[in-house]
Amino acid sequence: MSNDAPHRLIDHDLVELLTLVQGADSIELKATVPDVSHRATIRALDVDALDAQIRQVFFFDTPDLALNRAGVVARARRIQGRDHDSVVKLRPVVPDQLSPELRSSPNLSVEVDVIPGAYVCSASFKRTLRPDVVGEAVHGRLPLRKLFSKEQRAFYAAHAPEGIALDDLSILGPIFVLKVKLVPKSLGRKLVVELWLYPDGSRILELSTKCAPGEGMQVGLQIRDYLDRKGVQLGAEQQTKTKSALEFYSAELRAAGG
Repeated sequence: MSNDAPHRLIDHDLVELLTLVQGADSIELKATVPDVSHRATIRALDVDALDAQIRQVFFFDTPDLALNRAGVVARARRIQGRDHDSVVKLRPVVPDQLSPELRSSPNLSVEVDVIPGAYVCSASFKRTLRPDVVGEAVHGRLPLRKLFSKEQRAFYAAHAPEGIALDDLSILGPIFVLKVKLVPKSLGRKLVVELWLYPDGSRILELSTKCAPGEGMQVGLQIRDYLDRKGVQLGAEQQTKTKSALEFYSAELRAAGG
């Protein structure tokens, strides 16, 4: 999704990426837009703010982000107009090294996220939740472990640092997110626009699309050409939504002595 030379993957990376992709369920191509180009990008893509779905995202970790250092992400979302959900994610993973038992679960997905200049493969256990559950948990009226299924808790226990239980985690959030799905006629496939709004006033605008493992190169070129025609400028430095959220709330917790 970028034609800048520094962002091209070197040969060794391409070999590794192609190996990972063969064992994944899907690929998600992502790119963030520089702050100075947010308004121009929204205009160029004809994004209507009234089409946006509101989301509230909560992460769970220790104040010093011990889970994140171990490659584990625990998250819950409240989503306007649909079921809420929770996720326990592990990254990086090698798909072929996951047990057959894990891969057979309908609740596990293995996805390769690709941004200009980098990629990572993750395994995620997802659970659908009733609309009231996330609010009850983040307000202390329900233990955090109740957000997660037996499968998720077992996956967490297998990969989280020893001695850190789900109920011991701090709440990092919420982050407010506006999500719009587009299907431009000249593109012919879904393009997702997400605006993440952080409490300090900073924002991340991300464009993404998903495809099957065998379509990554073709779809990447297709998206790049479409964005070029629209005059959308992608920044040289890519930002990650999760990392930004964790770092913001971790700093806040540590400053408060939490």
